[in-house]
Amino acid sequence: MVCLGNICRSPLAEGILKSKVTNSEFFIDSAGTAAYHVGEKPDPRSIAVALKNNIDISYQRARKFVVEDFEAFDYILVMDESNYDNVVRLAESEEHRSMVSLILDWDKTAEVQNVPDPYYGGNQGFDFVFELLDKACDLIARELQN
Repeated sequence: MVCLGNICRSPLAEGILKSKVTNSEFFIDSAGTAAYHVGEKPDPRSIAVALKNNIDISYQRARKFVVEDFEAFDYILVMDESNYDNVVRLAESEEHRSMVSLILDWDKTAEVQNVPDPYYGGNQGFDFVFELLDKACDLIARELQN
């Protein structure tokens, strides 16, 4: 799961997907394309909306996406087109590029293509992001477990 700073959207996506799959079967992580918040906890509003939905993401710490992530993961799910471009720029092969997709591409009924960055908005933006990610993660978990 990849967003810009790894404190709002991608930690939520990581926590949501972890809550939907058996953790021993899958390794799910998140990262940011920028190193603005490395080592920090998720945004308090992300933590709050996750807790409101019975998911604890307070243990997570932000990290930067690195080229080695292409070898460590089977799927790299990004939150928006800017994240997509930044991650694909690091890809060293067509195989690596093919691993990257927009997370909302998994939800064919989504009315938006990009998960909006709620950082500069209020709590309502975090609720909306949670809803988008929750639905996409339902579909991802179903696919992974099949």
